[in-house]
Parts: sequence; structure tokens; C-alpha cells
Amino acid sequence: MAPKNKTRDRIVEASLELFNAQGERSVTTNHIAAHLGMSPGNLYYHFRNKQAIVAELFAEYESRVDTFLRVPEGRALTVADKSFYLEALLAAMWHYRFLHRDLEHLLEIDAELAERYRAFAHRCLQGATEIYRGFVAADILAMNDQQIEALVLNSWIILTSWVRFLCTVRSSPGDLSEELMRRGVYQILALEGGYATEAARDAVQALLQRLHVPMDAVIG
Repeated sequence: MAPKNKTRDRIVEASLELFNAQGERSVTTNHIAAHLGMSPGNLYYHFRNKQAIVAELFAEYESRVDTFLRVPEGRALTVADKSFYLEALLAAMWHYRFLHRDLEHLLEIDAELAERYRAFAHRCLQGATEIYRGFVAADILAMNDQQIEALVLNSWIILTSWVRFLCTVRSSPGDLSEELMRRGVYQILALEGGYATEAARDAVQALLQRLHVPMDAVIG
């Protein structure tokens, strides 16, 4: 890899670290450059502004989610797949948590990013719909199309607003942890609980217990 690309990668990694810790609005390109011990001019050589760095990070996040939010080919879904999807969502949400924290602001100031995000959201909703249909076909969930549609939308709303919710109810919004993010994933699984089939109920209940985070920890 050329030195230019190494520097570019360092800028992206440092920006993600600072955005996650402090929120995107609180971090300037000067902060990022100082954090890396480089001149602002060197940073601008690689990225024309902060929005370009955010766009790069969103592309990473988008690619990561697109990779796993799909039905496996050639086999039926299992409860283990449910665990896989939830853990993968949790990891992606945690790694790029600043995107959810500052989402409306980021989309307001960058029309191109907003358009990409809308396309991404549509793909995610379609992917989630196909996954839920797969769980129905595998006799893990018992739902009709209307119930699937409602569950997909409710799950999306929880996932995309969970970080902001935590920031509003906690006395120290900067202390987000992977455990607190896990409760957001648990909330989605809890929505599905009433639709679990008799055959899958014990396995789904075990997954609920594994993902549960007490309410006191969430609003502390």
C-alpha cells in the first residue's frame, strides 16, 4: 500500500475514533490533524473537508451491513442465524455509533449522503423483510406479510434511534458501551418474541436471556 493510502487510512481511523468519542459536531478537521500530529494542509490533501471523511466512513458502514443483511443461499434459516444477524448488527452499530448519534444533522448538511442513505435504508428494509420471510418459512416465526412489514419498520426505528435515545436518558451521554448497545438489539428480539413458534420458543428465549441488559443499566 502506498504511503498516501496509509495516511488516508490513518485519517479515517482517527476520525472514527474522535467522532465516536465526542460526536461528529464537536470534532473539526483541525482536531483530527492535531490528533494525528499532521498539518491541516496534509489532511486536506487527502480529504477536501470533514463531510468527505464522513462519506468515507458511511461507505464502510454501508458495505459492512450490505455484506451480512441477506438470506443465506441454498439452506433454510435457523435460530443460530437470528443470533448471527443480531450480533452483526450490534457490532456494526457499535463500531460506527457516531453515524446514528448525529444522523439527521449529517444528512441535512450533505444532500449526496442523504440520497445514498435513503437507498441504503431501502435495501436494509428489503433485506430485513426477506430475512423475516425466511424465518417464517423455516417455522421459527409465525407471521403474515402485514406483521412482517410492521416488525421490519419497528426494528429499523429502534436500531437507527437507539444511540440518540441513550444520549437523552443518560446523565453522561459520552459513556456509551457495547453493553448498552446490546439492549437495543434485545429490544428488536423482544418485539419478535410473541411470534416465535412452539418449536423455536426455547431457543429464542435463551437468546433473549443472553442479550438482556437491565433497565437500570440503560438509564443510569
